[in-house]
Amino acid sequence: DSGDEEPASQSDKSELHGTLKTLSSKLEDLSTCNDLIAKHGAALQRSLSELENLKLPETIEQLAKQHNSLERACRGAPGGPAAPGRLKPSVPTGSVQSAKGEASDEDEETEYFDAMEDAPAFITVTADPKHHRRSGSNLSGASEGHPEDWTLEDSVFESSNQSSYNESTCKDLLPKKRRRSRIPDKPNYSLNLWSIMKNCIGKELSKIPMPVNFNEPLSMLQRLTEDLEYHELLDKAAKCESSTEQMCFVAAFSVSSYSTTVHRTAKPFNPLLGETYELDRLEELGFRSLCEQVSHHPPAAAHHVYSRRGWTLWQEITIASKFRGKYLSIMPLGAIHLEFHSSGNHYVWRKVTSTVHNIIVGKLWIDQSGEIEIVNHKSKDKCQLKFTPYSYFSRDVPRKVTGVVSDSDGKAHYVMSGTWDEKMECSKIVQSSHGSTSTEGKQKNVYQKTLTPKVLWKKYPLPENAENMYFFSDLALTLNEPEERVAPTDSRLRPDQRLMESGRRGQANDYEGYIPLWFERKVDVMTGELICVYKGGYWEAKDKQDWSMCPDIF
Repeated sequence: DSGDEEPASQSDKSELHGTLKTLSSKLEDLSTCNDLIAKHGAALQRSLSELENLKLPETIEQLAKQHNSLERACRGAPGGPAAPGRLKPSVPTGSVQSAKGEASDEDEETEYFDAMEDAPAFITVTADPKHHRRSGSNLSGASEGHPEDWTLEDSVFESSNQSSYNESTCKDLLPKKRRRSRIPDKPNYSLNLWSIMKNCIGKELSKIPMPVNFNEPLSMLQRLTEDLEYHELLDKAAKCESSTEQMCFVAAFSVSSYSTTVHRTAKPFNPLLGETYELDRLEELGFRSLCEQVSHHPPAAAHHVYSRRGWTLWQEITIASKFRGKYLSIMPLGAIHLEFHSSGNHYVWRKVTSTVHNIIVGKLWIDQSGEIEIVNHKSKDKCQLKFTPYSYFSRDVPRKVTGVVSDSDGKAHYVMSGTWDEKMECSKIVQSSHGSTSTEGKQKNVYQKTLTPKVLWKKYPLPENAENMYFFSDLALTLNEPEERVAPTDSRLRPDQRLMESGRRGQANDYEGYIPLWFERKVDVMTGELICVYKGGYWEAKDKQDWSMCPDIF
């Protein structure tokens, strides 16, 4: 079966890729600090020159102290000291792959993107050589470049990816609450999954009794909260004036939520009825998130996120799953809503199907497949994203995602491309034309562009020793960290999950007949579905530390 083979050479490349990602991240930090020092240093030098002419030596001394203070702050940034003039910020992150990329030089001016089903058969993106700036090769043959290499007629990408990035980097220099960076290593349990599941073919996963060793020490509510790992994409989207440009960031965010799944083959704990999980990062990151398990059969969780940086996200997700014998299909049901406060742009989309392969024999691995349609219900803009299923015989990059962003008239503005476990890029379309008709009767559209792809999202490198810590990301390592003042129903207080994290085992009870505490059932005006939406009261109860209304579920 071609779909049940593990992607070729994945294990061989993982260690090298981890090192490359770490080095790339360090280089980006150093480059940013170098740019900051150069920028502010030049401004301070100009001010010093002006003040010297005015003969105000006391003022000059103060400015010199500020200059020294800024240099010291930048030296304390992640990645170590950065001295002006010692770095080469123009070297792209992807240049470390240039040796392999040389083979694709001759094809660099043309890229092909698969179209979605019931859409044009293929999309050809042709670069204009006159405007094509090469700053290093990567595997796709297109240069990643830096913010200064790519400027749109609408400057939002430059401002979102350069100016705001520098601002956020400066904020990162400020001290944050110290959170844990590791958990106890995963015990080496022997587990014969087939012996457990061979009599369960066709059943839903929630109805299959699974041993606790098959779990990871996080609940489904915490896994749902992990969708916010790349929340800064929504912070950038909130600053966009153009709805189609904003859609590009929303699309990148929708893809980024799958990056945590690539090595995560263990199952999260099924939440108990009434179980909650809060992630209060309002002061650090500008948002606070609340989840509540509102149904047991089928399992359903309601989720609400508010960000003071201009957006609100909410969803009710029900997980439907089927064991098919050689693989397990997981289908998240329910719509995700995202609204931006200033513009009122309201986006709605749904998740794709996840498949766990090699249930019978071999190493478990996960794939994502299907299509996502993101709709802005205010402007009627759309983005069609296609997640290509892995095929052993395909020459495509594994975990490939492609898409097109169109306005309300159906005119395409951007092409999206990348992989759901690594990065997403967008390319602005400046000319489009109709090509020939395929044998299937579908029209071929040709989208021509003059600018190199812009990287919107890139996955963070995994922490050291991640392979022994369930492949958790830096964020995931902090999700089950004990925290004060949370509700008594919070997942962090769940005894069986806490025991498993420390390397032991335990059991917890479940019960029926629950009315949601912090959410209420309403008809979703966008989809017509009955969903649970946040009704308020949780954060006020936390401020007062009045949890008298909470059930005793643990």
